[in-house]
Amino acid sequence: MLNRLRNKVVVSVQAMPVEPLYTENCMIAMMKSVVKGGAGGLRVAGARDVKNAKALFDIPVMGLIKPNIIPANWHEIVYITPTVKDVLELVNAGADIIAFDGTSRDREGCTLEEIIKYVKINKRISMADVSTVEEGLNCANLGANILSTTLSGYTQYSPLKSEGPDFELLEELVKRTDVPVVLEGRIWEPEEVDRAFELGAHCVVIGSAITRPQLITKRFINRAARQT
Repeated sequence: MLNRLRNKVVVSVQAMPVEPLYTENCMIAMMKSVVKGGAGGLRVAGARDVKNAKALFDIPVMGLIKPNIIPANWHEIVYITPTVKDVLELVNAGADIIAFDGTSRDREGCTLEEIIKYVKINKRISMADVSTVEEGLNCANLGANILSTTLSGYTQYSPLKSEGPDFELLEELVKRTDVPVVLEGRIWEPEEVDRAFELGAHCVVIGSAITRPQLITKRFINRAARQT
């Protein structure tokens, strides 16, 4: 499974329940569109979309669980696959890879070590979303199969440094661990994909720039607003 992801672009196809694209047909259409475009894998949220992705495509599927409404204090709490129950839900849905918050913050009723343990027990690949080098090293020591820069700039421990990807975190994790490292977060330009692979990324995950039309539109609107 890891070899199938090497040097691939994985597309994150997600929407919140309050967004127009959240309906099942829309999510399926979006998945079909990006796979037709050459996506080497999918990253989706919730059992419904994991099941549909596995039924429709023969490519790796990264699954995660998120709340229907992201809390206002999202930068302080664990909300990506926070519990063992969430892990088991993704296992039962058929996810090949289970993504979870790999920070050292407190979580409900379990530890980070237990999350990784239960992914392993169920013979799935564990993907730790981290925000700092220290978190990545800790997850690698705990046995995580993949590290991802997903949470860089989105926790109280990792102030947002730029509007682009955190190449510095990627480079440090590649240098200091033997675990495959994924670049995810704020990838907007094809040249950023080139740089990710030059720095040793195993694969890249792109979401908003492809599958979140409201955010794509907002970027253009904000640029236009500068002219007024």
